[in-house]
Amino acid sequence: MEHVSIIGAGTMGNGIAHVFALNGFKVALIDVNQTQLDKALATIAKNLDRQVAKGIITVEKKMGTLQNIITHTGIEKGVQEAALVVEAATENIAIKLQLFQQ
Repeated sequence: MEHVSIIGAGTMGNGIAHVFALNGFKVALIDVNQTQLDKALATIAKNLDRQVAKGIITVEKKMGTLQNIITHTGIEKGVQEAALVVEAATENIAIKLQLFQQ
């Protein structure tokens, strides 16, 4: 398994993406809102910076982790190569039902 897709770029989604990418997986982070995707990437970068400052990871590991993450605003393209899809969308039943129909 090499490719993982995470649907939802909120707190849970960006945390899950961070861990998978840090461990060498190619991650597609998917959200309908580009602003949320940008915020998620900034949060991941900030958390990686914290790990670098604590000596947990190197700067090179941080850069490699960020390179492992791509973003998509569409589900179809975002899950195309995924061996695993993780649903971390907002806790709204209507949104979740629509998501699973796609």
